[in-house]
Amino acid sequence: MKLFEPMYDMALRWARHRHAVKYLGGLSFAESVFFPIPPDVMLAPMSLSQPDKAWRFALITTLASILGGIAGYWLGYFAFDAWLSPIIESWGYTHKIETATQWFADYGVWVVFVAGFSPIPYKVFTTSAGFLQMAFFPFLIASAVGRGARFFLVAGLMRWGGAPMEAKLRQYVEVLGWAVVLLAVAAYLILR
Repeated sequence: MKLFEPMYDMALRWARHRHAVKYLGGLSFAESVFFPIPPDVMLAPMSLSQPDKAWRFALITTLASILGGIAGYWLGYFAFDAWLSPIIESWGYTHKIETATQWFADYGVWVVFVAGFSPIPYKVFTTSAGFLQMAFFPFLIASAVGRGARFFLVAGLMRWGGAPMEAKLRQYVEVLGWAVVLLAVAAYLILR
């Protein structure tokens, strides 16, 4: 059963849509505040399908993500106790905020850089930085460096790989897709 190849083709079609850049910017902003899907899922196919624009896509993703991070910071700063904390509690994310708080205490500004670069949910750290009243300028610098490094790396790899990488991905997309599903199920079973 081919499930992932049609999804891959759809992602590449969306990457060529005339409004794809706007969607990429909106997704990047939203992911830094509340949205669970990272912008890499749009950035990678857009950079792969239009390698000559990869750096532009990375810049748009980075800037929109930093602006979203700033929005998350101010949301945490001004609205955490009033209405954000009850929402986090009702969604069952209290433990993530507690973990983020401990990481801020242990690692300071470096945790923002790591969250910005890695698959750790960046949005948790943007709001946490705000409600913990972390100094804004170091937050901004760590966000810019972490997010920029991540998105330019993704765009660069896609640009470098180009058409041969697209052909290889198409060849193995089903295997890779099912492997990710199996890993996610295994991680869920192990961590629950």
